[in-house]
Amino acid sequence: MASGLTANEREGGRLSPLESYLHVLHALMLRDMRTRFGGTLWGYGVVVMWPCVHILMLIAIYSFQHMPAPVGNSVPLFFATGLVPVLIFQYVSREVMKATLANKPLTYYPQVKLFDLILARVLVEIVTGFLGLLVVVSVLVATGTDPRPVDNFLAVTAYLSSILLGIGIGVVNVAIVGFFPGWLVGYALFNIVMYLASGVIFLPSFLPEKVYYWFKFNPALQLSEWMRSAYYPNIGVQVDYLYVILFALTSLVFGLLILKHIVSKQS
Repeated sequence: MASGLTANEREGGRLSPLESYLHVLHALMLRDMRTRFGGTLWGYGVVVMWPCVHILMLIAIYSFQHMPAPVGNSVPLFFATGLVPVLIFQYVSREVMKATLANKPLTYYPQVKLFDLILARVLVEIVTGFLGLLVVVSVLVATGTDPRPVDNFLAVTAYLSSILLGIGIGVVNVAIVGFFPGWLVGYALFNIVMYLASGVIFLPSFLPEKVYYWFKFNPALQLSEWMRSAYYPNIGVQVDYLYVILFALTSLVFGLLILKHIVSKQS
């Protein structure tokens, strides 16, 4: 057993502040996964597989109606490039909010802060989302579709921006739900509207110019077009990369400021 101890534990029996924090974070992540997924690999697998189920449902609908992909020759690739960034953003932004509601009693322990609950859930969602991405890529390969983007850098930055936006909106949601617990339901309904207007199942650029102008204010739409532009460079869309990044960072800063006010008020 002694060989498994750190130097600090062997010498003084105490962990450093960083080690203690990492232990707390690790415990929160394990608790999060066990309580949410039933403590089984099957439960976790269902969540990882959900993006594939989502894509297969859309493919089935298009196949039943004999509809071609709006762009390119592959219906699965068209849906995957739109769905992956939007679902990553929505899952992170929603689950971060749910984490603080479900695990709020843990903050009564002096070692656990509200920010720890947020960070633990963010890390769990990043890992889950990446595993889901691997499954989607595997399904595309199995169906004979080449999942490699034309522009690798553009695809990676689109994926990372989805995570960043999800964290920013998620922190804002945590701040809002601290005052209005009913926002959990309200955001679920709002998410449906954002999803329908994100261009996952159609190309918003085909809409009339005046309508498309207002659709562009939806950051989820910008994410789907960002990812698709990495696969279809001739798609003819103009992605406002700065808008997405600033939207995410502004949301994050705004949410953290409100959370700081909430924490200081409760203490």
